[in-house]
Amino acid sequence: MNITLSQTFVIVTDPDSAVTFYSDVLGLDVRNDVANDGFRWITVGAASQPKVSIVLTNYLNGSPADVDMVTALVAKGALNGVHFFADDLDVTFDKVRDSGAEIVSEPADQFWGARDFAVRDPSGNLVRIAQA
Repeated sequence: MNITLSQTFVIVTDPDSAVTFYSDVLGLDVRNDVANDGFRWITVGAASQPKVSIVLTNYLNGSPADVDMVTALVAKGALNGVHFFADDLDVTFDKVRDSGAEIVSEPADQFWGARDFAVRDPSGNLVRIAQA
């Protein structure tokens, strides 16, 4: 049996800001952008990985209290984020920092062996980028 990753979902509170961050700042391609009754599903991905996508969405299926709770968790960065590799970590860090994104940690050698940095997307999701 062979299983590969197809999509992963990231909850965002402002789809327009999310598209700007993931496409303009991180350089991912926008593959699809579907609006439906106030909700959006925006599919982005790296050109080098055409079969792997991240779906940025503000859609939550639940009560208003559920939506408020998830929105608060996203804003705190309490939900799982996304991890990327970059060919040149320092150049990538400079571009992300210069965009005005909230830097959580600057490039550093981590005890688990990676050299990476962390940033929050406009909704508060934690994004880590490591040297490839």
